[in-house]
Amino acid sequence: MTNGMHRMNESTRELGSSALHLGPLGLGCWPLAGMTREGVDRETAVTTVEAALEAGILHLDTAYCYGEQGESETAIAAAMHRSGISRNRVVIAGKCGIHWERDASGSPPRRQCVDGRPERLRSEVEESLRRLATDRLDLLYLHAPDPQVPLAESAGELRRLRDEGKTRAVGVSNVKLHELEAFASECPLAACQMPFNMLQRDIERDILPWCRSHGVGVVAYWPLMKGLLAGRMGRSTTFPSSDSRHKYPLFNGDEFQRNLDFVEKLRPVARRLGCEVADVVLAWTAEQPGIAAVLFGATSPEQVHENAAAMDCTLDDEARRGITEAIAWRGPAAARVRH
Repeated sequence: MTNGMHRMNESTRELGSSALHLGPLGLGCWPLAGMTREGVDRETAVTTVEAALEAGILHLDTAYCYGEQGESETAIAAAMHRSGISRNRVVIAGKCGIHWERDASGSPPRRQCVDGRPERLRSEVEESLRRLATDRLDLLYLHAPDPQVPLAESAGELRRLRDEGKTRAVGVSNVKLHELEAFASECPLAACQMPFNMLQRDIERDILPWCRSHGVGVVAYWPLMKGLLAGRMGRSTTFPSSDSRHKYPLFNGDEFQRNLDFVEKLRPVARRLGCEVADVVLAWTAEQPGIAAVLFGATSPEQVHENAAAMDCTLDDEARRGITEAIAWRGPAAARVRH
């Protein structure tokens, strides 16, 4: 194509030095657990995964802790069974190292627990395989480092799980640079999964350059920042206490209004290209150097189809200039979650 134009679905994506090949978009299956969004039941979760498979989104990203009882993983298994798709066509990425616990009474509030002990990691992977009704994962991440367990011990167990064929490749998620380096010294790494979007670009300082220089593919989550960059939120949008977005400065007060102003600056870019704002955001994210794949969340088949349309969005140099100018205008965004 001319004028620096690039159509997303013309990309070929090898995941680091592994044998895995990923499409530019993957379905992030955390919302399907129903723990941070209202109105997500079992059937909705299953039909959402089915819609992704039908749309050619064959990279499904889940985790042991996506649901207290593995609701995300069991929804994937059900969707694959109903669709009749070959297991070999689908890249299933799982994570271990985080689980949920309640107090002794069994009543809320529940809390998330990080546990990187080798025996715990192994038991979670084996349970995930049962839930997913498969004999192996294609990609297995350490969900987050456990400060109470030497990282070498966690990494060594993931290396053993790979050597045993329980996963084809290993990744790590939610790390700092020194943790990434330490993990890689103990276990061959194919992927690093981190948050990355137009408003959250911290990994450009260190994680992304390191991964590019060491042949590790970066899988980006939150490309639309929980819907903020999808272009559909209004000035008066509020979030119930059951929706985790109310905890983020990005969705509150002046920060929220400035972020909506930023989205408005993307609308002329999208309009000229004949795309939606979300398509432009996903296409831009997927073409950033070092980004191997971009995960989008969805809680309905309609959202899947809307986001999958980004694969037909063609960015040109004028669009890229407009995006760069908008990012510079926005400046640093307050992104840290409030606890």
